Amino acid sequence: MDSLPNSAAKRTKHAALARPDVGEFGRHELAILGAPCGDIQALVARLLPHLAPQLRVAYVDADHAAGDSAAAEETAGAVAKPVPYVAENGLSAELVDKITYRQLNLTRALDRFTQPELLAHESVVLVNGNHFRARQQVVIVDPRKPLEKKLDRLTDVRLILLAEGQTELPAVLLEHLSAAPLPPVLPLADVAGIAAFIRQWYQLAVPVLRGLVLAGGRSERMQTDKGTLHYHGLDQRQHTAALLAEFCPDVRVSVRPDQAAELPTGLTALPDTFLNLGPLGGILSALQADPNAAWLVLACDLPFLTRDTLEYLVSSRQPARMATSFRSPWDAFPEPLVSIWEPRSYGQLLRFLGLGYSCPRKALINSDIELLAPPAPGELRNVNTPEERAAATRELEPRR
Repeated sequence: MDSLPNSAAKRTKHAALARPDVGEFGRHELAILGAPCGDIQALVARLLPHLAPQLRVAYVDADHAAGDSAAAEETAGAVAKPVPYVAENGLSAELVDKITYRQLNLTRALDRFTQPELLAHESVVLVNGNHFRARQQVVIVDPRKPLEKKLDRLTDVRLILLAEGQTELPAVLLEHLSAAPLPPVLPLADVAGIAAFIRQWYQLAVPVLRGLVLAGGRSERMQTDKGTLHYHGLDQRQHTAALLAEFCPDVRVSVRPDQAAELPTGLTALPDTFLNLGPLGGILSALQADPNAAWLVLACDLPFLTRDTLEYLVSSRQPARMATSFRSPWDAFPEPLVSIWEPRSYGQLLRFLGLGYSCPRKALINSDIELLAPPAPGELRNVNTPEERAAATRELEPRR
């Protein structure tokens, strides 16, 4: 069984929290450097038809109208240039609806915490590495932009591209990369091959899928703990955990702290750290425990749910989206308690909580998600009252 991250670092002033694995601009970022900026921009433009819409791609660059000075190259980061109206008239921010896209102009600096927050919805961030750093890099070998002065930015090179007329790698680059296996080398003109590499690079970094049984509710309508009810020979916490275990290397049961000691043998508790928030508290507690995993979340009151429906959800997962969910057959909204929540959902859920909303469905409705039609809509029916329990028991009797 996979264990959750060990965040018990030696700290005396701050809580020992597991941190999301993000770079300068996002979880999956590549700086492209070594060629003139115009060539980098052109390469990104040629790549987009091969990457979108499967991947949501952001591009980070500097304002070249302001020049290509050394000072600009060392700027902490900027996604959009503040227009003169903002600076000259005392505005600190300006949001402009351009109809086909939105533009946000800020006068305040974009620090390393703000940048990934602004780009949290994007699955891949491509960065002009002549101006900004990123955790991993694509290097273009082009004599017009010698690499000697940028070697300190080559911390994790994943791909080398040869500009037209280039057939050999510079000795300075080979020496710099000698401590690790040489990355793949492609012609700069091979746009399809570069796009295929980026898709594969992204797929190899898809977060692990963990399972979470939501069983921390107070079951007030049922008048008894819904997780302890038996429909399939096991209580619903055990039955749901067994379903999840077929798809997840690690399954936890979300419970209130006072319930943890009551779990049956073989189940692993994940006590809520976000209290009195209903299902949102369980999901946030899981993401806090491991913010770099995706969590396949199931409520414990779904006795009709089968392996086939769960397999369809997992096989249809889109890690490039915030979540993968079923459309509810009753109101057509996303069903948050039969969903895969990707790591980027952590910040989005916290944002909604900060705005005063504790409904995870609202976060799904207002986010970039993959919404699926359930193959067997009746399996999403939950059981909340004694009358519904009696009806469910009668209907499920032939399946035993």
